[in-house]
Amino acid sequence: MDVLSILALIGGVAVFLFGMHIMSSGLEKVSGNKLENRLKKLTSNKFKSLAMGAGITVAMQSSSALTVMLIGLVNSGIMVLEQTVGIIMGSNVGTTLTGWLLSLTGIKSDNLALQLARPENFAPVLALIGVLMLLGSKDKKKKNLGMVLCGFAILMISMELMSNAVEPIAQSEQFAGLLTAFSVPIIGVIIGAVFTGIIQSSAASLGILQALSLTGSITYSMAIPVVMGLNIGTCVTAVLSSIGVNRNAKRVSVIHICFNLIGTAVLMSLYYGLDAVFHFPMTDMKVDPVGIALIHTIFNVATTAILLPFSDKLVSLAKIIIKDKKDEDDVTTMLDDILLKTPSVAVSESANVTYKMADKAKGSVDKAVSLINSFDAKVFAKLTHDESKLDEYEDFLGSYLVKVAACEISADDSTTVTKLMHVIGDFEHTGDNAYAIGMTLEEMNDKEIIFSDQTKHELKVIASALSDITELTVRVFKENDLALAAHVEPLEQVIDDLAARIKKRHIKRLKTGECTADKGIYLTDLLTHIKRISDYCSNVAVCVIQIASSTFETHSYLHSIKYTNQPEFLSDFDSYKNKYSID
Repeated sequence: MDVLSILALIGGVAVFLFGMHIMSSGLEKVSGNKLENRLKKLTSNKFKSLAMGAGITVAMQSSSALTVMLIGLVNSGIMVLEQTVGIIMGSNVGTTLTGWLLSLTGIKSDNLALQLARPENFAPVLALIGVLMLLGSKDKKKKNLGMVLCGFAILMISMELMSNAVEPIAQSEQFAGLLTAFSVPIIGVIIGAVFTGIIQSSAASLGILQALSLTGSITYSMAIPVVMGLNIGTCVTAVLSSIGVNRNAKRVSVIHICFNLIGTAVLMSLYYGLDAVFHFPMTDMKVDPVGIALIHTIFNVATTAILLPFSDKLVSLAKIIIKDKKDEDDVTTMLDDILLKTPSVAVSESANVTYKMADKAKGSVDKAVSLINSFDAKVFAKLTHDESKLDEYEDFLGSYLVKVAACEISADDSTTVTKLMHVIGDFEHTGDNAYAIGMTLEEMNDKEIIFSDQTKHELKVIASALSDITELTVRVFKENDLALAAHVEPLEQVIDDLAARIKKRHIKRLKTGECTADKGIYLTDLLTHIKRISDYCSNVAVCVIQIASSTFETHSYLHSIKYTNQPEFLSDFDSYKNKYSID
């Protein structure tokens, strides 16, 4: 066995993996987060999910990237587990396209049109076009498309490199002895699974097998179990992606594994059982790249056809293997460093986790408002828990977003990261002040201090305004609604004015003896925290508006809308003032 030939094969595999990485990365950047957004809108229809999974895998040329995306979406609660089954099956069907593209290396004909279909003939042209787009264009989308073309060209050229490298290896006795092991079905499956698991690319394993088939040394009986095994090996990526995520997200990788294991067991039993009876003539025939692509396609399509009706059973099996736990509210399980391998997914999932943080901040305010109306120790305990969780969200998200920002991300994703980094502190501070309201009210309850009926009425009005501005702000952030964002600042100004008027009224009641000084201290504390929460809501709304216009002159913006008599602001202000009247 020639050492140089082995080195050439290793080099061919390395170039293949590099080409696959470049192409997949380019496709991901071209699509951005559009594919993921489409996934979120999927219905429970399993056939639509199947088609979507196949389509996205064809577009991304990476079933592994889709698996990571699904785990992230389930982990963040954007998708339910049941929706992923059809998509996983569809991704297995979609990944068969790679085998057909790689089979072009086996084309042999004197026909000019067929000759042009050979990789060594058209790949250099694609490489040239891709390089010109990369170096000659300033548009990022064109550069990304150029990366796709270069990656595809490298992929095709590497197939030729591997094919040339295995020709002398195929003549050696050691290689012939190794191939005999492929004839044992179980060993063939294990070899395919282990090798694919190591390099984490079923496309690379399939490409190497197709390159070996060009030597005429591989038969159908050898290729079939290896192809089945590489589908099992590709599940390693899903397993690694599920480390550190919540239990529901772990079930996505379990479904992926079970799908391929059950499919392999059923089809191997079926094929070898029928072969024992009918003795298929193709068993000992030499297989070519097209034959391997056909085996790969038949296996994935047949497995999908067999198991699609039992998709609910796969979900039940995953739930049996990965049992539920009570507390899944852990931000550290929602985002894992494995997502950084697909930066656009990491950005999108960071946004999803921040949406959860916003909802929790709103929940904290709602609990604080309910305590103003009537103190409840159980509600205060939940408020305390929320405050602690919001601290965890800010700490973890802040660190994670720094990691995401260090990745190579698109301009849109960079804008999203900037917005998230601006707002997480405001949501955390919102929780702090909601908790402070609860603390003040707990102390009043312990000391049996009760406000006058008039003060209770005034607090109820301003608390209602606080609840509304928080709900409005969360909607603005989650929907990125600029028109809605313009309504936040007038309401914040109304809350400030309400707080000032309530203080003045308290001073009047203090002079007439209707209220006491100690009650005034507690009232001032409550109003201060209410105003601060409305200020943080204003910060979020202004951030959404200014991020959209790529400016960060917050003070100039607020001055321009508050003190230049803008009709929209004045109209909203008057409307809110009438709605939240304490007269």
